[in-house]
Amino acid sequence: MTRDNVQIGMGHRSLNSRIDVFLSEVGFGMNPGQLRRAKLRQIIALECASDAELAALGIARDDILSFVFRDLLAA
Repeated sequence: MTRDNVQIGMGHRSLNSRIDVFLSEVGFGMNPGQLRRAKLRQIIALECASDAELAALGIARDDILSFVFRDLLAA
């Protein structure tokens, strides 16, 4: 059985903490655990990309979470 026990730190806050804060700031009234797990691979891939690679996608590093969750946040 696999376990979700990988801890990833980016800067002063862990990636999971940044995702939780992002989701709480946009007003989700639910536990973001399932959403985080569903999007984590894409978030990690983008976090590992260079700034030039992100620019080619048209996003800034600070906009990664907004970009990944854009399908849920579309107005």
